[in-house]
Amino acid sequence: MVSRTNKELTTEDIAEITRTYHAWRGESGNGDYEDIAGFCKAATLEEIKANDYVLTPGRYVGAAEIEDDGVLFETKMQALSQTLYQQMQDAEKLDGVIRQNLEVLGYGK
Repeated sequence: MVSRTNKELTTEDIAEITRTYHAWRGESGNGDYEDIAGFCKAATLEEIKANDYVLTPGRYVGAAEIEDDGVLFETKMQALSQTLYQQMQDAEKLDGVIRQNLEVLGYGK
């Protein structure tokens, strides 16, 4: 990801898009086209009409399925919260060190 909303396509990404396009066109020897949630969808005219002819991809492609890692949400959230609180404590200590260094350099309050 180049930014939160922009992704730089790799050679593999471009190859996958190309393979999917050719499969959709029926030009692929690798098998038939298949819709993949979050990646591609061959929308019918009826589906497009039902969406008032709005062609925003998200209306049709949807989102990729999230893989379940088997860890309960509560367990994950507790671990993440503990990590966050530890990082916040570390940040407070570092802020103190930065303030001291600024005062030594003559840039204190």
